[in-house]
Amino acid sequence: MITCFHVALMSKKHSKPNFSQSQASEMVKRLFRLTPSEIHSLPSYSDQNFYVAAVEGGEYILKIMNSEHTMNPNLIEVQTYAMSFLQQNGLPCQTVLPTSSGHLMSLEEMDCGYGCQKYLVRLLTYLPGTTISKVPLTPQLLYETGKTAARMDTILQKMEHPHLTLLHRENFIWSLSSFTLLEPYISVLDGDPLQEVVKSVIHQYKISVLPKHPSFRKCINHGDFNDLNILVQPCESDGYRISGILDFGDMNSGYYIYELAITVTYMMIEHPRPIEVGGPVLAGWESVLPLNEAEKECLYVLVLSRFCQSLVIARYAVTLNPENREYLMTTSKKGVHILHQLWELGKEHVEKVWFQSAAQFSDGK
Repeated sequence: MITCFHVALMSKKHSKPNFSQSQASEMVKRLFRLTPSEIHSLPSYSDQNFYVAAVEGGEYILKIMNSEHTMNPNLIEVQTYAMSFLQQNGLPCQTVLPTSSGHLMSLEEMDCGYGCQKYLVRLLTYLPGTTISKVPLTPQLLYETGKTAARMDTILQKMEHPHLTLLHRENFIWSLSSFTLLEPYISVLDGDPLQEVVKSVIHQYKISVLPKHPSFRKCINHGDFNDLNILVQPCESDGYRISGILDFGDMNSGYYIYELAITVTYMMIEHPRPIEVGGPVLAGWESVLPLNEAEKECLYVLVLSRFCQSLVIARYAVTLNPENREYLMTTSKKGVHILHQLWELGKEHVEKVWFQSAAQFSDGK
């Protein structure tokens, strides 16, 4: 079981594609019969993304999957279908432009410095907007974020696909169900006061969250509804509206409460007063899907758990890919401080702030 976790992290070191701009441009011409007038790379955790503007018209994202994920094309097919399904049901998601031969993906072989490997390539529609990380997180925008997350999971739960069972990703490192698999890796925090907090959160998860799993409602999670995967655009009311949902690579079978906890975690990272985030996000979520008692009881520990996952996995990934330190540690910079703050304030205080604020926000609607 632990080995799966270790292999998943270790293998990423040599699985990320490293295509040049000219190679990406050639692929666009050959596979999609489009001529790029502009092409440039975009940041990505484990895949490779290029922005493409075509002479023929239209803007796209060329997404080159890492060699590890390429080994499971059926899972990529489910993720691709999910984006289309959400878009058909009124949420702003990317859709795939088929290749000139009518396929949704193409398998490309390339030596990116570690011998010849295969990479799945897709061309996705480009969604306009800026990441939510770059705009003021007003209570109204946080409410819309929580509401969108709940709508997304309720829609995904209705989705049918022949390979849907592949979303049962046992020991998937980013699933909150796999949280205790972090234990052998907290040695990356040796000498850091954060280590004791992480150990304590794992203990709390074991005694307060695991026994309540049977009461959680199952669903399909996006799994990474974070501040860099949500796009926004200005709207007439001087605020912002959500204009895009990106990156379905962490989709997995989980529970509704996981998605809410993940959303609260990442919105806290971008807010000047993190503890104030939970209320509006929770109010938006519950406008679509009210929590049951077990879910309410576990929200605090699950938010802490996601912070711990993000921090420990990022620290471990840096040991494998030191050249990507800045990108990998994006969440960590602010996350360490917030995790300490939440832990010191305690469950009772934080829940009181979140749930009272959510009730007041809903009453004012």
